[in-house]
Amino acid sequence: MTCIVRDIIGGGDAITLDDGQRVYGCVHTELAAGHPVELDFAGVSVFASQFFNAALGQLLKDHKPEDLNRLLKILHLSPAGLAVARRVIENSKRYYDEPNYREAQRQVLQAMSEGN
Repeated sequence: MTCIVRDIIGGGDAITLDDGQRVYGCVHTELAAGHPVELDFAGVSVFASQFFNAALGQLLKDHKPEDLNRLLKILHLSPAGLAVARRVIENSKRYYDEPNYREAQRQVLQAMSEGN
């Protein structure tokens, strides 16, 4: 299956959590069934880490990195977009693999929300 990111998000800017969540929805169901997925970024030129957090990062909650490497193919992603995606994936691996890291992030976010 191929997920055309531009069609899913309705344009060339992959920046919002909501857009990332829509892409995640396209990818996750197929990966959960063990099916290969192509994620095609043709025509997408602007990227934000929050988009990749939703679209790719949370995949690591339910899928092993080696399974993602085998089943998920990313096409036509610019070097800038690839750099952001790689950083998000590495952070997500750490987040889901290290409970202490997760807890530290939770505490920082809580302190920020309380204005501390």
